[in-house]
Amino acid sequence: MIDHISVGVSDLDRSAKFYEATLLTLGLTRLVTRPRTVGFGKAYPEFWINLREGMLPVAPSSGVHICLRAKTTAEVDAFHAAALATGGASDGAPGLRPHDRVRYYAAFVTDPDGNRIEAVTFPSE
Repeated sequence: MIDHISVGVSDLDRSAKFYEATLLTLGLTRLVTRPRTVGFGKAYPEFWINLREGMLPVAPSSGVHICLRAKTTAEVDAFHAAALATGGASDGAPGLRPHDRVRYYAAFVTDPDGNRIEAVTFPSE
């Protein structure tokens, strides 16, 4: 249903390093590099970061977040660790999150600009 997504960043080099490490844990690599944008994906760019000069940090109250699918709980753990190691912040440690309809394992991080990114998987056990 969704072809690709993009987020604004205030420092393209810093954010490219953050996303290169963080998205790699989910199997996405840097596929496109342009002067003001970088695209990551598996076969084609699915996740873009775009330079927005003068961008203010994303307000925590914005309510916007992007969720990416992981294959395993280990990938979710690696996603969270990579994000923290490259300038991100935890917004929800990796863990099981049982709900009424579905049981899932997820982690939430914010990138250096405050964009909220989640990795999720649905363990069978």
